[in-house]
Amino acid sequence: MRTDGRQFDELRPLRITKNFTKYGEGSVLIETGDTKVLCTASVEERVPHFLKGLGKGWVTAEYSMLPRSTVVRKTREISRGRLEGRTQEIQRLIGRSLRSVVKLDKLGGEYTIWIDCDVLQADGGTRTASVTGSFVALVDALGYMKSKGIISDIPITDMVAAVSVGIVDDQIVLDLCYQEDSKAQVDMNLVMTATGQVVEIQGTGEAFPFSKDKMYRMIDLGMDGIAKLVQAQKKALEDVLPGGLINEQEDNGGCQQE
Repeated sequence: MRTDGRQFDELRPLRITKNFTKYGEGSVLIETGDTKVLCTASVEERVPHFLKGLGKGWVTAEYSMLPRSTVVRKTREISRGRLEGRTQEIQRLIGRSLRSVVKLDKLGGEYTIWIDCDVLQADGGTRTASVTGSFVALVDALGYMKSKGIISDIPITDMVAAVSVGIVDDQIVLDLCYQEDSKAQVDMNLVMTATGQVVEIQGTGEAFPFSKDKMYRMIDLGMDGIAKLVQAQKKALEDVLPGGLINEQEDNGGCQQE
């Protein structure tokens, strides 16, 4: 039995609350166990300099942890004058994950969608929760753009979510809380689409190397978890995607929606 009483293949209790704040074009509070992340999407009519004049849009992300999101107060990074390497890594991961399923040339011109992920409470899996919650906030922002006539369709090719998997006390487990993550022998973060395509795999042997067989078993377990996360995303997005994600076979490498 795990620290919090879950089975090895069980996700933490998940809650996605939309329209959590007033001003963002998309605003989602995602809670996975005791981890809580506010994901806000903002639409801005400009793009980075390297995209100017190309008629394409952009999706990018920023990530931060509030000072008392952790047991001991965390110093604000702005007071240090620089971002931590971990912060830069995570916000790049979020941005890459979202861009992998967005048709940037269909964003109505030179628009940027900013995704701000603010960790209110951290108990492991903040980066994976950020990816999963950000996708919902992003689609809500795209729904706003459609309602304003900026775009005619929601320009996504698939859904995307993320989950952690690891080896703790020689047992492969899904969706690690902090107590498990802090003593994990192997730690992996998996980002995948609803159709089973891999966006990113981050796997590290913290205590010892791991075999190809264990890697595949962790990926399979992560895929099962992501399928459940995607179902929760679909439920949250019923007002924006009432029929589920439209089938984009030609834009999704020929992969059909199950």
